[in-house]
Amino acid sequence: MSEPTVAEATESIYASLRADNADIDQHIATLKAALAREGLKQAVFEPAKLAHNNRQGRKLMQAYFRQRGVTVAFSA
Repeated sequence: MSEPTVAEATESIYASLRADNADIDQHIATLKAALAREGLKQAVFEPAKLAHNNRQGRKLMQAYFRQRGVTVAFSA
């Protein structure tokens, strides 16, 4: 079985966020590994796909992911 790409890991996180953060830490770890494999420094998320698409929700997400070693940016 191949390792998930950053895009696949990001989609898993969107699904987890919609499912009330089910297994979010596992998905973040998968995303962190995918970012390292692909040589990327940060994960980019689309704000429209987030459950809480407001400034507070985005900042909370950035802080939570940062604690787990993943830098988060949001697309325009």
